Amino acid sequence: MGVFVASLMETLIDVLEQESGEYQGLLKLSMDKTQIIVKGDLEQLQKITEEEQEAVGRITRLEHMREETTADIANVLNKDVSELKLTSLIQMMEGKAEQKSLSVAHTRLKETIQQLHKVNEQNGALIRNALELVEFDLNLMQAAKLAPETANYNKGAYSAGNTMAPSRSGFDAKQ
Repeated sequence: MGVFVASLMETLIDVLEQESGEYQGLLKLSMDKTQIIVKGDLEQLQKITEEEQEAVGRITRLEHMREETTADIANVLNKDVSELKLTSLIQMMEGKAEQKSLSVAHTRLKETIQQLHKVNEQNGALIRNALELVEFDLNLMQAAKLAPETANYNKGAYSAGNTMAPSRSGFDAKQ
């Protein structure tokens, strides 16, 4: 492989390392987000979500750079870019100095993304549970408003019964 391919490989390795670093940062944010979800701190949840969006923007730019570099490598090697995967590129680099660096960068990125996926699934489950609890509370409050009346009558034998529900109406944000 020529000098130009070696240069492209170095660029690809650099982009993969940067991308892995960004994913590791995103993983840390997601782990912090777990604690924030458990606490129910909506203000902090909004802040961390904004930080996640910024990280995703940086990852998207790096992903685009990686795709461009991979397309350039495929073009130089006269390969179909849709069939040129990192694993096949690592195999093609057999005996070259860049093979180990490319393999290490690929493995680190893959493992970080797998960890991120697990944490995001956990966060999603926590959020679903929190939403179910809120829905349960709202249903309970609504049912309390529809509670049966007591059997109290006044002098004229008219029902003067009160509902068994709390007398307040509306949603109490302090609860």
